[in-house]
Amino acid sequence: MAAEAESTLVIDQTTVISLLSVLVLLITTYTVSVALLPKTTSARLRVMFIWHLFDSLIHFLYEGSFLYNCFFTYASGKSLNNFLSQPLRTYGSFYGTSPTAKLWQEYAKADRRWGESDEVVISLELLTVLLAGPIAVWVCYLIVKQDSRMWFWATMLATGELYGGFMTFAPEWLTGSRNLDTSNFMYLWVYLFFFNMLWVVFPFWVLFEANHKFQVAFAGATPLPSKKKV
Repeated sequence: MAAEAESTLVIDQTTVISLLSVLVLLITTYTVSVALLPKTTSARLRVMFIWHLFDSLIHFLYEGSFLYNCFFTYASGKSLNNFLSQPLRTYGSFYGTSPTAKLWQEYAKADRRWGESDEVVISLELLTVLLAGPIAVWVCYLIVKQDSRMWFWATMLATGELYGGFMTFAPEWLTGSRNLDTSNFMYLWVYLFFFNMLWVVFPFWVLFEANHKFQVAFAGATPLPSKKKV
């Protein structure tokens, strides 16, 4: 069940650095869009580019570091899930001292699974880092090249992002949110709600835009000639 006891909200150096680093990524993606996209690019397409570049950087840098800590950071102790078939090791960011381990320790204050070696989360993140990240970069490339195929790849990616988000939190909802701490504003509304809702709102927006493009394309397509009856 979600934490009911009131916890103390501490905004320390790790919290500030973590939030500022996300802001730096966002500024970086906008700067790259200015450099690579023509000035005549529509606002919608520019936002589409910025979102997918931001998406890829989050997957590679942040979630990639999460996987690194899951596979290579551990402490001696009895494993609860026999991760990597190591019964006497406990893996995860909780047991590291690197900057990325501390970053995930901070987020794990809201969702404990991100400090441990939760097999469901790790399985989803493997797909996210190894598949979703490269697809997001590919979408950016296609936008720069003004290639309409980007709508297909963006649709596929958005669908996968929504599925991944559901599978991340559905197990918690079905078991009383036992790993979530919603006892203060930062954990509930910033870490859990705001950052995760980005991967709900933007994928739905991408699907909405793609649906419009597909409808226009089908409406303008040349109808197939009717077959003559024998």
